[in-house]
Amino acid sequence: MKARLVAAVAAAAFSCSTFAADRIKIGFISTLSGPNGAIGVEIRDAFQLAVKMNGGKLGGLPAEVLVADDQFKPDLGRQAAEKFVKLDKVNFLTGIVFSNIMLASVPIAFDNKTIYVSPNAAPSPLAGKQCNPYFFVASWPNDAYHEAAGQHATNKGYKSAYLIAPNYQAGKDSLAGFKRFYKGQVAGEVYTQLGQLDYSAELAQLRAAKPDALYIFLPGGMGINFIKQFVAAGLSKDIPLIVPGFGDDQDIIRPVGEPMLGLFDTAHWALDFDNAANKKFVAAFEKEYNRLPTIYASQGYDTALLINAAVRDVKGKVENVEAVRKALRAAKFESVRGAFKFNKNQYPIQNYYLRVIAKDAKGRLVNKTIGTVFKDRGDAYVQDCPMK
Repeated sequence: MKARLVAAVAAAAFSCSTFAADRIKIGFISTLSGPNGAIGVEIRDAFQLAVKMNGGKLGGLPAEVLVADDQFKPDLGRQAAEKFVKLDKVNFLTGIVFSNIMLASVPIAFDNKTIYVSPNAAPSPLAGKQCNPYFFVASWPNDAYHEAAGQHATNKGYKSAYLIAPNYQAGKDSLAGFKRFYKGQVAGEVYTQLGQLDYSAELAQLRAAKPDALYIFLPGGMGINFIKQFVAAGLSKDIPLIVPGFGDDQDIIRPVGEPMLGLFDTAHWALDFDNAANKKFVAAFEKEYNRLPTIYASQGYDTALLINAAVRDVKGKVENVEAVRKALRAAKFESVRGAFKFNKNQYPIQNYYLRVIAKDAKGRLVNKTIGTVFKDRGDAYVQDCPMK
């Protein structure tokens, strides 16, 4: 009797690993409310658009996307991860915007061998010594845009730069990245509260410092408020402002408007990229949501395409997590950014570009690509990652 029972269990286990699942479950955790909720909405909308354009499927399997709002709170992000992984038994986790929330949540995925594909947050600790086989980045390393911005500031010959970022992991990564490639003097380095919306004190300090340029990393509502206050204070007339690509993207342009014209930024993607995948994405997103997509949206869309390709390549056998990992590492999909491949730490190797805000043929303010800052750039931490 016991022998027959063991044989039955073995046969069941074999069948589970041999046959494709009947559906795929995605746990999507993101900041969807409050001043910074627009970022998560962009990622969610683009991810769901990709699923819709694929007939409601990912990799040939019907896709069930479970969505949770972390409300910009690490404890809620971790609770959602616990539920999705342990109760809902999702095949993948994704969606998190902010590094502090992600760092609180992904240990749940790692401990349970659930793959997390990041559409945004990609903190430096997970790029180096703490790299993890269950962590993939479909966006860019936290430092990357800022490294490109530092190189741009050096190329422009700015002798002094003032730096502002929120006081959390991504903020620290951002300014570390800028300084890595900026050869001038740092006139000031200020870390604000995460989620701060009033910058009167910081602007007074900036005015007194009189730098040649200002670099800020203030995502979402933080950036919207800062730029409005920066312009209202008259500082934009005297101090050139450089931002990362998401710092003057469509979600910032919409509420701020004309003062954004002529602003430079660095990014890995733009609306005007001339490849078939990007043209399809931009047109479909604008048709579906009646607005132009942001960088965040492009990352959410690519995340869905990456998962789709991996599930397709394992023929729906998502229970075989190691096979799914290998398929993800191969990254056989048409990214909206063009060429895409993973480094050994499962962070991307890709180009970074200089963009400027100008008007398109319809008179809309958009980012236009004007040059390449880095080609095939990885990150500064990969050599410390023990993965092969």
